[in-house]
Amino acid sequence: MLREWATVVDWQNGVATLRCEQRAGCSSCQSSSTCGTRVLNKLGPQVVHDLHISVEQPLSVGQRVELGIPESGVLLSALLVYMLPLLGILLFSSLLYYFLGSDLAAVFGTIVGGLLGFWVARFYAERLSTHVSVHPIILQIAIPSVAHAGN
Repeated sequence: MLREWATVVDWQNGVATLRCEQRAGCSSCQSSSTCGTRVLNKLGPQVVHDLHISVEQPLSVGQRVELGIPESGVLLSALLVYMLPLLGILLFSSLLYYFLGSDLAAVFGTIVGGLLGFWVARFYAERLSTHVSVHPIILQIAIPSVAHAGN
């Protein structure tokens, strides 16, 4: 199970809106101040994902929750996104090159196979979106810290 912490942005009628910020994969080593990879990660845009998850327990804005995503869902999604278009590219470019015998036909087959592979991946992704293995689940909810006013 992949784990990630998210912040509650909104909670209404049993649906929580959670915000996850993308973290750099190398944030915990000792040479983070001189690491070139960390510098490159800071140059790119900071990606923020908002998720809508059903949760019965009322949550307050700013509260932290730990999300879990099963590895099988991540692997299946990666298979759809990367492998189907790649298989389409290889299949159509080789078929058109074999039957038509020209490099231009292979290039055309590459374009058609890639687009068809993305279309098939999108079709199966929509069907897969209802499957439980690809939805994040809430593993734990952090207790909100209550600041005590001192007199």
